[in-house]
Amino acid sequence: MPKRKTTAELVEKTDAAQGAHEEQARYALRQFRIVFSSVKKHFQDIESKCGVSGAQLWAISEMADSPGLRVSELAQAMSIHQSTASNLVGELERNGFIRKERGTDQRVVRLYLTEQGSEVVARAPKPMIGVLPDALQRLPENILGSLSGNMDVLIATMQLKDEAAATKPLSDI
Repeated sequence: MPKRKTTAELVEKTDAAQGAHEEQARYALRQFRIVFSSVKKHFQDIESKCGVSGAQLWAISEMADSPGLRVSELAQAMSIHQSTASNLVGELERNGFIRKERGTDQRVVRLYLTEQGSEVVARAPKPMIGVLPDALQRLPENILGSLSGNMDVLIATMQLKDEAAATKPLSDI
């Protein structure tokens, strides 16, 4: 017959498990700090080398890859709200990085880089879409699926959630 554990032995094991859980949480927090700091440093590098924000560079790179892109296609490519993409396009146009063209259907606006926009692409640090979107796209499907599911659990556990941030560029958060 197996020996029964004493209450002291059970409490000791629970304390050890709690300590291991807290250490694991601290490790995960340190990993988030690495991710956030890396993203921030990449954005700072973009701004110092190109004079545009990370979101602006990503938008410009999408237009360089797909000349004639529509605003809705840009929003989809960047996983941002269409109004956010429209604001981004307006700012890029005002600063001379892109131009808009309308075809025979006046409702359809196509986006093209100007010479100034092309110069930004030429001197931009890679990856132009940002270090986090690039890393996520390069993850194997099974790892990305697991990460997404685990992030859902983490967000559900948080007491305060800013759901609106899901459709904002990281450089605007």
